[in-house]
Amino acid sequence: MVPLILDFVACARAAGLRVSTGEVLDCLGQAGRIDPLDESQFFSLLRANMAKSRLEQERFDRIYHLYFHELQREIEDPSVSIAAQTEEIDAQVRAMAPRDPIAGAIADFLGGDPTAYLHLLRQIDGEGDSGRRGPGANLGSLVRRLPVLTALDQARTILADYLAAHRRQIHWEARRQIDRHIRQRLDSARRLLTEPERHAVSAQGIRRKPPENPDRLGERTFSGLSPAEVDQMRQVVARLVRKLKDAVGLRHAARSRGLLDVKKTLRRAARYQGVPLELRHRRRPPRKARLMVLCDLSGSVWSAARFMLNMIYAFQDCFDRVRSFVFVAGLVEVTGLFDHHDIDRAIAKVLTETDLEYGAATDYGLTLRQFRSACMDAVNRKTTVIVIGDGRSNYGNPEEGIVAEIRDRCRRLIWLNPESEAFWYTGDSEMRTYMPLCNEVRPCQNLNQLSDFIRDLVL
Repeated sequence: MVPLILDFVACARAAGLRVSTGEVLDCLGQAGRIDPLDESQFFSLLRANMAKSRLEQERFDRIYHLYFHELQREIEDPSVSIAAQTEEIDAQVRAMAPRDPIAGAIADFLGGDPTAYLHLLRQIDGEGDSGRRGPGANLGSLVRRLPVLTALDQARTILADYLAAHRRQIHWEARRQIDRHIRQRLDSARRLLTEPERHAVSAQGIRRKPPENPDRLGERTFSGLSPAEVDQMRQVVARLVRKLKDAVGLRHAARSRGLLDVKKTLRRAARYQGVPLELRHRRRPPRKARLMVLCDLSGSVWSAARFMLNMIYAFQDCFDRVRSFVFVAGLVEVTGLFDHHDIDRAIAKVLTETDLEYGAATDYGLTLRQFRSACMDAVNRKTTVIVIGDGRSNYGNPEEGIVAEIRDRCRRLIWLNPESEAFWYTGDSEMRTYMPLCNEVRPCQNLNQLSDFIRDLVL
């Protein structure tokens, strides 16, 4: 079992999962305490030692499923041996470009070792931080993937030619097994290359908790709501706010009791002949975080942003301080409007009384530069920074260095994107640049996703 675990560790590291030598030793030391034939125990052992955060847990699940399920899938008829034929096909794939690492990585993947291929994909993803900006800058990811797509198509052609050339030498059942076996692995390789990594559901099929509002209104995107549904949504939001505020109040009541005060307890025990019948605790106010919210008010985001701002400000008493900023092509602080007006009136004033150019092209780089100049000193380890936006900067400089600086100074940096995940890597979207720099990135298209986020934020 030790070689199997070490091979999987190499595969996980190639895919970008941080696994230290100490974690590997802990895993090997604990392996003798489980039943290795029980997959649930084996999976829990590896996951507990190698995945340290929610993001790493989801990435681990994806790698585990690939290594132990997709690449270890047995053929339909074990009595039909196809080992020699598959090795010959792997050799032909490797020989189509002997000095090309892409061909070698694909051949290893077809042979059941995904390490080189995952490392290749990681290199492709890591080469996107070039300084060139402007129209077409986001096409770099597609261009870097084209040689791999071409090599996968060539491998599929080699498979078809091999089966056609050996039509008489190989039995038809063996040919069918070979074709299905190689094609399944080629499909897995293509899927890893073309589909972005999803952070909502792991590859093991672990489901998230059910949403707060499982009805059709909770699943409707904010941009698709009719005026009547908007009014109905406000009522649902009000009920949800009341329910979560009750939960927050109970949590703070329990935590405000504080630690045991030994001196006061002993003094109170004097009236009971030294028996501490009444325990005294150190009263302390609940520790509250500070929020800074940066909200994109461009037309593509506003339909969702108004609901997000509405719910965040409904929980102002759950935080020590909430500062709000809105931006399109520049940043404006609107904290005073929300402090002196109710939420609906404040949102109306944001749209009518601020100096934003709503018709201008969104510029995240300019917004971040202005935020660093005016507000960076106020960001500290008690501050949670929430950015609400689709990350589309019209091919401008995304200023990822400022995002990294904010992340290093604040408690948490959270990005809420109201756009569908399928479009995060297309056109002028810079989400591919911003995602690795944030502590958490969430899609937030409907009320169910928004309520899940608010619950995790305040509870």
